[in-house]
Amino acid sequence: VQLQASGGGLVQAGGSLRLSCAASARTLSNYAVAWFRQAPGKERELVGVIRWAGGSTYYPDSVRGRFTISRDNTKKTMWLQMNSLKPEDTAVYYCAAAYASRPLSSSGYHYWGQGTLVTVSS
Repeated sequence: VQLQASGGGLVQAGGSLRLSCAASARTLSNYAVAWFRQAPGKERELVGVIRWAGGSTYYPDSVRGRFTISRDNTKKTMWLQMNSLKPEDTAVYYCAAAYASRPLSSSGYHYWGQGTLVTVSS
C-alpha cells in the first residue's frame, strides 16, 4: 500500500481545512486507514481512524466533534475534514494504513504516507 497525503497549509484559528490521502492498493477492504499528527517535540498521536470496509470511525477526545474522516472506495481516497481549528492542532499530519486491525497506536501501522504540514495561527 502506498499513501500520499496532501492539503496542508496555513489557516487561522477557528477555520477549516481538508486533508486528502490517496491510496495505491488493489483493495483496501481489509485495512484500517488513519490520520496521525506530530507536533515539534511531541509524540505522534492518532487523530482518527476508519475501517475501510463498513466505514466505522474512531476519534480521540482531543478532536472528536471537530474532525471527520470520510472515504471514497472508488477513488481509494480518504479525507480528514478539520473544523474549528486551534493553534494546538498545528502539526505534521500523516495518513497510515494497517492490515486486518484498527490500531490506536502508531506502532500498529506499517504503511505511511509523507506528512503534510498544518499550521493554525492564533
